[in-house]
Amino acid sequence: MDTLIVIMQKNLETGLFEKELASLNIENEQYILNIYAMGKAQNELKLFINLTTENDVQDWEYNAIYDYYDKDIFQKFKPIITEKEEYNPTWELIIDYPNEIQNLKSILNEILCIHKNELFEVFSIIQEKKGDYENEK
Repeated sequence: MDTLIVIMQKNLETGLFEKELASLNIENEQYILNIYAMGKAQNELKLFINLTTENDVQDWEYNAIYDYYDKDIFQKFKPIITEKEEYNPTWELIIDYPNEIQNLKSILNEILCIHKNELFEVFSIIQEKKGDYENEK
């Protein structure tokens, strides 16, 4: 099911949302915690995409997911990637804001598809490691 995602521009100094940049129908939107653009000038905008899990994770899964998630899968987009401390595992990707809406939609759909597939792979791997992570406590 497609959902409409609105991308707002944040003021670099105040952190307040200033204007709408795009409204897009995308797939796999459930993996976006939040998304916005920010930059000094329109031609210097960066897109901040915070990706997370579809559902809440168990305590033992939290570190296991970070341990097995391959951040290099996004290298095509030349992102800055950081792991965020949120309730569920979260990765912030910062990429150049595409000038054309079709490019933006295509990039977001591809990033979300890659992320979804990686999470699927990670969850299948960590199920075998459950005992190791539960014993870390």
